[in-house]
Amino acid sequence: MNLTAHLFEAVLKCPTKYWLRARGEAGSGNEYADWFRSQNESYRTDASKRLLASQPPHECAASAPDPAALKTAKWRLAVDVDLAAPFREAESQSRDPGRPSPPQSEISNLRSQIPTPTHASLANVLLPEGMSGGTPPDSIRTAETSALQSRLHALERLPAEGRGKPAQFVPIRFIFRNKLTKDDRLLLAFDALVLAEALGREVNLGKIIHGDDHATLKVKTAALAGEVRKRLEKIAALLSSPAPPDLVLNRHCPECEFRDRCRQKAIEKDDLSLLAGMSEQERQKLRSKGIFTVTQLSYTFRPRRRPKRQRDKREKYHHSLKALAIREKKIHIVGSPELKIEGTPVYLDVEGLPDRDFYYLIGLRIGNGDSAVRHSLWADTVEDEGKIWREFLAILDTVEKPVLIHYGRYETTFLRRMSERHGNPAERSVAATGIASPVNLLSVIFAQIYFPVSSNGLKDTAGFLGFTWANADFSGLNSVAWRHRWEELLDGTTKVKLLTYNAQDCEALSLMTDRVGQLVGQLVAESSTQSGGAHVVHADAEQFHAKSKWRAFISPVNGFEKINAAAHWDYQRHRVYARSATAAKRAAPPHPRSLRPEQAQLVIVWPASHGCPKCQRKVRSKATKKSTTVHDIVFGRHSLKRRVVKHVFRTYHCRQCRVDFGMEERFRLFRQYGWNLVAYLFFQLVELNIPQLTVVRHFNRLFRFDRSTSTLNNMKTRVTGYYGETKQRILEHIIRGRLVHADETRANSKGKTGFV
Repeated sequence: MNLTAHLFEAVLKCPTKYWLRARGEAGSGNEYADWFRSQNESYRTDASKRLLASQPPHECAASAPDPAALKTAKWRLAVDVDLAAPFREAESQSRDPGRPSPPQSEISNLRSQIPTPTHASLANVLLPEGMSGGTPPDSIRTAETSALQSRLHALERLPAEGRGKPAQFVPIRFIFRNKLTKDDRLLLAFDALVLAEALGREVNLGKIIHGDDHATLKVKTAALAGEVRKRLEKIAALLSSPAPPDLVLNRHCPECEFRDRCRQKAIEKDDLSLLAGMSEQERQKLRSKGIFTVTQLSYTFRPRRRPKRQRDKREKYHHSLKALAIREKKIHIVGSPELKIEGTPVYLDVEGLPDRDFYYLIGLRIGNGDSAVRHSLWADTVEDEGKIWREFLAILDTVEKPVLIHYGRYETTFLRRMSERHGNPAERSVAATGIASPVNLLSVIFAQIYFPVSSNGLKDTAGFLGFTWANADFSGLNSVAWRHRWEELLDGTTKVKLLTYNAQDCEALSLMTDRVGQLVGQLVAESSTQSGGAHVVHADAEQFHAKSKWRAFISPVNGFEKINAAAHWDYQRHRVYARSATAAKRAAPPHPRSLRPEQAQLVIVWPASHGCPKCQRKVRSKATKKSTTVHDIVFGRHSLKRRVVKHVFRTYHCRQCRVDFGMEERFRLFRQYGWNLVAYLFFQLVELNIPQLTVVRHFNRLFRFDRSTSTLNNMKTRVTGYYGETKQRILEHIIRGRLVHADETRANSKGKTGFV
């Protein structure tokens, strides 16, 4: 079978696309795919004429050159050069890309020894599914012998650099896009490989002429030859297999002419690739477990109780929960999504040409309901982009507390780039405040609200909530084709279509925001409730945990329920025990060792105080002696010692104020611990920034205590109250100063992030 550049381009995107093109199947109507193909063809024609006009006529080939006469050619430039070269799978697999190619004479000798297959022998080769033995030989699948074919867009011949050296040939490919991809370079490398096989020598350089400015990019094709050969080996493996490749939906599907056909097949199979965002590695892992469909995946979801330290972090995305939502056709909520709109909602949707980084339409919808105001800011040319940006800022300035709401990262990039290109709004203006804190509704939904649709796209989620677009072809890709068509024809109908599509996107975003706000406001406590006509399930609810753990086994295959029930009989029989003695009591878990009062190792007698601290009156009446025995730390010059210390106080009673004094307040805070011990602990916490758990473990190990972190928490509360007056005086002193240096320190407490 002939491996053409058209088929090679298909295998770069998707194996199924290659398979369908190889069988000659025609794709169903995809407006973007048709436009893309016609755009490439027209650009190729115009670029060929432009390139020929840049060269002297006598240096250009008058017609398509004969491939056999390339080595003796005298022209400098040729266009539409058809080339073909034999290619064998064994040769491609054995050749090392990093090793130089063998001499052409050896290749020719080897090729001469290989018999050319006859038509009769080709008839016995395995044919594609659905093809008969009467199929022409050029469409037969064979991994033994294949022909590489390519029509080079242009071919440049460079004269020899010296005597005895051959002329160099540089393949040229035309691509209408301004931004190139890796696949574009691989296509040029494929052209270079075909040219190298036809010439019998290496082709190290190629050129890509692309974009509106016809920029030229030089590509070292020799560096890509190894990867091209690997893709050709993949094609050979596809050809040698009697079955078509596994159908997998990917990011290229919206641009493909077989989009509708493949999606219908995937829906019939209930394929895992229907779930947008699932990687190939994730699918392979699920398949290794025997999970091949979305329905099977839906039964694997198990809610997990998150640790307190992680409750403040975003929940990861669960494909199994998405599958469960699709199967039950209910909205599922995880965690506590938040959506705060404190002001006037301004729904933003932007249309642009990503290939040019050009934004031509800014759609706004201000307010909700019938009173909403709509704006459509249109740019005819790139020069008008700055004008619609200034109009956008002027509209925001007229709105009271505007809150920009958009869907996805495209608008986030738009705000950043337009601010860089055309200037930020005036500082502290209403527009500046609105642009500084936009709300991305998709980030609120992602991994927290699971709609029963295959993706989180606006068209899918809003469609589930009942919104319908005026035209089923409305999409971001088609809008790119419509904008180019408008620029070519200045067609008013196309412009109206773009304005309608943009306005309806804003309206759908308004509906989505309203419904998500309702869900966030309710945060259903029960396992399910009714919200706007759609069932909602809170996946964190206790009822969901109980319901999802054990449920009746239901199978679509008759008889499987009885087989499942019978599988428990042996287990139940072997689990019957006859008790021969009383059950042994379980050992009680060890409790923290309590601090029992011990004999004092150190006695401290505090001096008497004869004056009342409140009225300063001398007091003569004595109260009884009081003492408290605590576990404390004694600070030595080079040591810390744990001691049992007894503090003795002489207390007094003031008859005028009726208060007792003589014992400091800090000795009343703790009954078991001395003040030196408390000060030592808080020195490590505050001054040395050691984590609380580490401080407690270190303290228990050094001084043979058995305390927990809760003890330290109680100490914190009491010490905070003791130093409350000191803290207030410090704050007052700071306020009286002329300069304040402020800083924030992030802290995590019980899973919640705060600032000190």
